[in-house]
Amino acid sequence: MRISKLSPSARAQGRWLCQLEDGTILRLGECEVLDFGLYAGRALTEQEVEAIQAAAGKNARREKALAYAGSRATSRRDMARRLEQWGADQAEQEAVCDRLEELGVLDDGSYAALVARSYASRGYGEKKLRDELYRRGVPREHWDAALEGAGDPAEAIDAFLTKKLRGADLSDPKVYQRASDALARRGFRWEDISAGLRRYGAELEEE
Repeated sequence: MRISKLSPSARAQGRWLCQLEDGTILRLGECEVLDFGLYAGRALTEQEVEAIQAAAGKNARREKALAYAGSRATSRRDMARRLEQWGADQAEQEAVCDRLEELGVLDDGSYAALVARSYASRGYGEKKLRDELYRRGVPREHWDAALEGAGDPAEAIDAFLTKKLRGADLSDPKVYQRASDALARRGFRWEDISAGLRRYGAELEEE
């Protein structure tokens, strides 16, 4: 099968359109054109066409992964899952993720710190932060450092109580109980919650 036409794409820079004599159009990158020595009139075997298509797909996924990881923070696990969705096998997933880490655009430690700071700044406690790190596929070896950098939970608890208890009848124990339950739902530990309630004047029984 011969290449009837080889020309750069008018829509995407760095892309080439390779039209075969049977009407098939291969969308390639410059690497495939150079690596396979393609030119109009060249005859290709079926095996060569398959190899060109496989190489083009692999390079396209690498570029897509680089663009994705460069535009938003993500974990290695989630990047690997996206590569799988795009058609990459296990070996390719590992190779692409390794390369993205070498380039510095994929970093689970930095991502963990970002996630922890983000949720802490929105008034969530350690349990919620841990749940999010788990859900996003961040390896556990990065959790402790990320949680340490998330800030003092006392500040978030005090801000929450100041807003929640403003104008409330502080002589009613149920007011403190509702505030405590709300903080627990936001992922704060009981020892941090009880300390915050005491700072606000609540009298709590020692457990």
